[in-house]
Amino acid sequence: MSFIFKATASAFRDLLRFKIAWIIIWPILVSTLLWLIIGLIFQDSFSELILLLLNEVGIGGWLQNMESGWITSGIQSIIHIILFIPLVIITTLLITTIFVMPALVKLVAKRSFPELKREYGGTLSGSIINAILASGVFILIWVITVPLWAVGAGIIIPFIAAAFMNQQLFRYDALSEHASKQEIKTICASNRYSLWGLGLLTGLFQFIPILNLLAPIFTALAFIHFGLEHLRLLRAENVKNDLLINNH
Repeated sequence: MSFIFKATASAFRDLLRFKIAWIIIWPILVSTLLWLIIGLIFQDSFSELILLLLNEVGIGGWLQNMESGWITSGIQSIIHIILFIPLVIITTLLITTIFVMPALVKLVAKRSFPELKREYGGTLSGSIINAILASGVFILIWVITVPLWAVGAGIIIPFIAAAFMNQQLFRYDALSEHASKQEIKTICASNRYSLWGLGLLTGLFQFIPILNLLAPIFTALAFIHFGLEHLRLLRAENVKNDLLINNH
């Protein structure tokens, strides 16, 4: 747990640095504008899709027969928001990991981990494949758990989805430049639960107004610090083991 809190504390510190001020806001602004435009263009199609989903859970016909149209419109608006938020979140995270992550890794490594040698174990294609996989599972979690919203259990879905998305999306990119392929596998395998914990903790910020504007960059920074710190420890441990072997 100490590594999780250390990584988040370092991420908060880096948020205050002037050099990253320009990359804090633009990913979420671009994502929000993109989905607002798409929503306006395909508003009727989205409404029809929502009605189909409501019919699937057995309340679509009931809503259509209600005399108070504002109730139906209100429920549809709420569902629009429920769908809009994860779409904006996932798009912002993708923009961050593809376009912003390399700059953040460079800044964090230069300041906090200047001694780490770059092994370039990750690749651009690997990053893209990982992003597609993370996005697909994230969307699948939301889609297959829609019925749970009707019984109130859906309140936990956003946090589970955010935890998965964060740890799956950022753990690879945080290490891809500095770690070798084997080091990436070792760190991810040996810190599976910690990565999920960090994913959940950073995911909480995505649902707090105002703070959610900083959440994608904060998440990226936290995973960079977490990954590079474990890489430093792993290499130190390997050096120690090599010395013991040579001495014997």
